[in-house]
Amino acid sequence: QVQLVESGGGLVQPGGSLRLSCAVSRSISSINLMGWYRQAPEKQRELVADMPSGGNRNYADSVKGRFTISRDNAKNTVYLQMNSLKPEDTAAYYCKAVWDCSAYGCYDSWGQGTQVTVSS
Repeated sequence: QVQLVESGGGLVQPGGSLRLSCAVSRSISSINLMGWYRQAPEKQRELVADMPSGGNRNYADSVKGRFTISRDNAKNTVYLQMNSLKPEDTAAYYCKAVWDCSAYGCYDSWGQGTQVTVSS
């Protein structure tokens, strides 16, 4: 089992920045894919950014150029740097790991979420 713990959320003014962290309970070099998702009230959870192992990073169109996903293998931590934040970025942000993939499928784990509120 892979456990994920997010941190770094909070209240920020429009145009501000936050960095979210996702601590992973095992070596992230063995994880097939790490990603960040968000869910605003009364909306479906949506992909923000993901980072396949050895692959290209993917971003939602709404965050391209403003958000950056990165990883620190030594700390088993994945980050989401969020710049130029907008009120529409307000949501609960979740970290996801996809792991132990085989011909039968993959396992996945979710963190508990961290709230980001962008407001003046």
